[in-house]
Amino acid sequence: MLQFLNRCSKGRGAWLLMALTALVLELVALYFQHVMLLQPCVMCIYERAALFGILGASLLGAIAPKSPLRYLAIFIWIYSAWKGVQLAWTHTMLQLHPSPFTTCDFFVSFPSWLPLDKWFPAVFVASGDCAVKQWEFLSLEMPQWLVGIFAAYLFIAILVLISQFVKPKRRDLFSR
Repeated sequence: MLQFLNRCSKGRGAWLLMALTALVLELVALYFQHVMLLQPCVMCIYERAALFGILGASLLGAIAPKSPLRYLAIFIWIYSAWKGVQLAWTHTMLQLHPSPFTTCDFFVSFPSWLPLDKWFPAVFVASGDCAVKQWEFLSLEMPQWLVGIFAAYLFIAILVLISQFVKPKRRDLFSR
């Protein structure tokens, strides 16, 4: 399996597939926000930013999958997925155990050199409360789903990182 992941990480197809999954999740989030009129909270916006990190990592890996740029893409992927798991877990705990003493911020705080909430307000402005449960599917709230999604991204990313140290088999059809 690690040899398979090694081969996949050196081709554009797997990176573009990951970009597609992240893009679909982002589009679903925008659908929830603008069509279903669910109000994203600060944690939702940060989780969205982590997903954009995974999308960016996958596009970076697709640019030159056989070059050392692939390693940078893998590390950005791991970092974004890890931050996504942390954020989604914190968000889940805020929803499962609401407390007046533990709340999320009122406004998103991006760095001054990257004010995404100013540049793209339709995507990165938070207007909801983190403790409010707005959506449920199969008895799981949205942040609980995101814990699983980010954990899957993280698990696969770690396997891909480990696979980089495995030598792929030479596929020689004619020698015995």
